[in-house]
Amino acid sequence: MAKRPVPKYDFKAFGAAIKAARTGRKESRKKVSDEMFISPRYLANIENKGQHPSLQIFFEGRIGMSGLKLNKI
Repeated sequence: MAKRPVPKYDFKAFGAAIKAARTGRKESRKKVSDEMFISPRYLANIENKGQHPSLQIFFEGRIGMSGLKLNKI
């Protein structure tokens, strides 16, 4: 039985939006990655290469770009 074709989402726009939000706030990659409990290299790969983030990182990134804090949701 053949697998159903599933188009892959291109996360480059998401990574660019994360980077724009971070640089707009003048925050370092180290500071943001420490707040998200991920490595700076992982964040750099998401921002620059469009690496597929985990669901949790995707969620936290979307919340962070909106300016909300996770503990207020």
